[in-house]
Amino acid sequence: MVVTAGFLISTASAEDMKHVALPGNNVYPESIAAASDGTLYISGLASGGIYRVKPGASVAEEWIKPGAYDTRSTFGVLVDEAKGLLLVCSNDASGIGVPGPGAVPGTFIKGFDLKTGEGKLSVAFPKAGSICNDFAIGEDGSIFATNTSSPQILRLKPGSNELEVWLESADFNQPKEGAGLDGIAFGGDGNLYVNTYTNAELYRVDVKDGKPGNITKLKTSRPLKLADGLRSTGGQSFIMAEGSGSIDRLTVNGDEANVETIKEGLAGPTSVALVGNTYWVPEGQLAHLFDAKSGPPTLPFRIVGIPASQ
Repeated sequence: MVVTAGFLISTASAEDMKHVALPGNNVYPESIAAASDGTLYISGLASGGIYRVKPGASVAEEWIKPGAYDTRSTFGVLVDEAKGLLLVCSNDASGIGVPGPGAVPGTFIKGFDLKTGEGKLSVAFPKAGSICNDFAIGEDGSIFATNTSSPQILRLKPGSNELEVWLESADFNQPKEGAGLDGIAFGGDGNLYVNTYTNAELYRVDVKDGKPGNITKLKTSRPLKLADGLRSTGGQSFIMAEGSGSIDRLTVNGDEANVETIKEGLAGPTSVALVGNTYWVPEGQLAHLFDAKSGPPTLPFRIVGIPASQ
């Protein structure tokens, strides 16, 4: 372990790491979420469906079958314990070359009962061509979701069955080619933090009385690359995946964010979840999906468990 800026950062060797294989040869895992009991849920960008790893299990199981409840490609996942749901981004990703299961057009937030796996929530994005990427949950239970294809953050209020565009702004620097808004999480200050994938930038959205205020691009201590899944670990601390191969700890202080690398050399990490003293990371290998020159992926697809600092 290495002490950096007051934190113990794990430099776990390959022998220290745990590996859980995902069934199937076309998963390309896109996101991971953890329940309070340690159960892990993993989405499949190409395969669709949801995979589950129960506490202590060494094997992932198919929990939600591809195409179930009119789902297509599955992106962001988040456990909403208060509602007893697993929230899932379902996208018709055929426009970006990933047909996925089924034939239902459009983009949806889906919700599955954590106990039974039954589909309970289905809400469409209002704009055609949207890509639901990931979620955060507000203090009042509102669900916030990023739209990767437009500089939009959407909100689903408790009890509502319609998504509203909570914030749309050119300040998010939507790229002409590539992916925009991606990870999203609330900080201990009550403000909303988001990153962008292609441009790899980090932003704070001031929140007051549930309404968006100023948007601030944060200065990071080092450049980011392919910034992906973002999760709060309390206060102004976050964990994040970079598609270039690392997972990181971010500590926000004012308009700056200190970036500490937890682990490098991962195969296209797409998200990260902290359970106890282990970071769980899906190796998405997305380059092999979108770039034919990259050749076939390494099988089986897997999630990697990395010991956290003690």
